[in-house]
Amino acid sequence: MAENKTVLVIGGGFSGLTAAVEAAEAGCDVVIVEKNPYLGGRVAQLNKYFWKLCPPNCGLEIQFKRIKNSSQVRFLTLAEVEEIKGEEGNFDVTVKVKPRYVNDKCVGCDACAQACPSHRSNDFNFGMDKTKAAYIPFNQAFPFQYVIDDTACAKDCMKACAYACKYDAIDLNMKPETIKLKAGAIVMATGWSPYDATRMDILGFGRVQNVITNMMMERLSAPNGPTSGRIVRPSDGKEVKNIAFVQCAGSRDENHLPYCSYICCLASLKQAMYVREQYPDSKAQVFYIDLRTPGLYEHRFLWKAKEDPNVTLTKGKVAGIAEDPATKDVIVEVEDVFGGKKIKASFDMVVLATGMVPGTKETKIAKDVTYTPDGFVDTSAKKGVYAVGTLKSPVDVARSAQDATGVVIKSIQSLRRK
Repeated sequence: MAENKTVLVIGGGFSGLTAAVEAAEAGCDVVIVEKNPYLGGRVAQLNKYFWKLCPPNCGLEIQFKRIKNSSQVRFLTLAEVEEIKGEEGNFDVTVKVKPRYVNDKCVGCDACAQACPSHRSNDFNFGMDKTKAAYIPFNQAFPFQYVIDDTACAKDCMKACAYACKYDAIDLNMKPETIKLKAGAIVMATGWSPYDATRMDILGFGRVQNVITNMMMERLSAPNGPTSGRIVRPSDGKEVKNIAFVQCAGSRDENHLPYCSYICCLASLKQAMYVREQYPDSKAQVFYIDLRTPGLYEHRFLWKAKEDPNVTLTKGKVAGIAEDPATKDVIVEVEDVFGGKKIKASFDMVVLATGMVPGTKETKIAKDVTYTPDGFVDTSAKKGVYAVGTLKSPVDVARSAQDATGVVIKSIQSLRRK
């Protein structure tokens, strides 16, 4: 029999959580390693997800409850796998854990944040607001435990947090740790990142104030986002009544991402609904190469958009984006393929449908696993090491969860294989 009955899950996003709880409920011991100070991954940053358009906390809370109720799952946050050695049934894994400076006595009272004199850019909201250096990642974070960003702290500023805490939860003596783990099977679930929009000069991101990405739009629309769900533009807080969505921002482009990122068209149609529902007199225009709405139910988003007279779908590739210096409006130049002409139109704000980059593009977790040139894990991966969801190809949340459930079966086989 295999030497170890533990499944190591690298990544605490939705697919990683699904794999962890399914494996635990099948009788396996599970360890989740997550680089962020919270579990939930990209899903936690969404306003709503497919296909029922419900808030992500609906699904996440169920998974968190299953973890809380399981004695067979433990998790490490602020942790990253440094090395994997061994073979199926007997892996030796080295994990580096960063200090949180807050221990398990934390009750989430916010006293440390109130006392903290330093601020940091809020990466959860893609830099659209700031938090104190002592912060809770978001209002329904799991674990609900504060963390101190030492890179944002002025000299000795953490002492103010320690003095303010009544529960002795601030531990300024925490140091980085190296932990050795053994596992019989490994699930790679490190998710995805949005493509860097600054690499596409003609689309204006970083140069034109009111050009944002699709993930920034999710945070802008979310009740726990930087504007409490009000869709307003970054430059002046003006309500967005005239918005454009630019599809394939980096995807299907040999100079950037040569593949289709699967979810972008659906995400833009969904986000157009956000605007139309919040501002009934608003208008939205989607510039696309091809509209792709895969799945059993997802075509309903396309038909709903087509039936809305205030939503315009224009086939054409955007040639340039500029800023009106007086109004800060966004000027979009695009070829209207069906109209046979070039369009130059002005919008309050523009959303770039940036593509999906696998988490293994920059960081190869298991070095003896085969990767494609685009960073996806080859499906003929090493025995006992299984990739899930967006590490194999661009995919949505539901399909990531389905894939994670299937991978658990393979992991159990690895644990039992002679």
